[in-house]
Amino acid sequence: MQYKRLGIGLTLALLFCSPFLVLTLAGQQHPRTLILNGHSGELAVVEMGGHSYVEIQALAQLANASLSFNGNQVLLTLPGSPADSSAASGGQPAPTGLTKEFIRAAIEEMSIIREWRSTLTNAVQRGYPVTEDWISRFRDQARMSLRLVGVAATTDSDRSAFQLLTNVFNNMNKLSDPFLEANRTRTYISHEALNNHPLDQRILNCAHSLAAMAASGQFMDDGSCH
Repeated sequence: MQYKRLGIGLTLALLFCSPFLVLTLAGQQHPRTLILNGHSGELAVVEMGGHSYVEIQALAQLANASLSFNGNQVLLTLPGSPADSSAASGGQPAPTGLTKEFIRAAIEEMSIIREWRSTLTNAVQRGYPVTEDWISRFRDQARMSLRLVGVAATTDSDRSAFQLLTNVFNNMNKLSDPFLEANRTRTYISHEALNNHPLDQRILNCAHSLAAMAASGQFMDDGSCH
């Protein structure tokens, strides 16, 4: 069922606004059961000119709808309609774009990712062993922070950006794993192993893209986070 403003025609206006006409037609009222969108109850039905009419306020009460008047128009708002949702939120439109709470949580997540990447890069370039203890610390912090980002995601844009952040987290795990394995097996790793590394570049480019989104407050997927 589509909800829209109902224009009240002359016949309907006379029927609902003229007590004299309603009393005149009282003998033509027949109690019937009206079922509307799962709601049932008895309404007085008036038959005139081969058409059936019900009193609009009783109809609104049966449907749990709100009724308001604006000049010669009557606005009947059914539960769950866009107008009803707007009224429930104080007339404010639903938020769009990236929300402030999400951006704040996402920035915290990217800060952890940035420190994780920086520490890994420094260790490889200086020939330090990439050990499970400090990789696990970064991984656990990033995973917990990512959960908070997911909780803060309330709009479609938030949820779309959350998926990109999840991709960054997964890519950092993939980037770290070979160096962890090299340390376990005592395999030599070149100090230049991360230079122009495709996955490392993807993480870096994605970080720049996410930073631009946070600055604009709008979701924009340029493909760098996939």
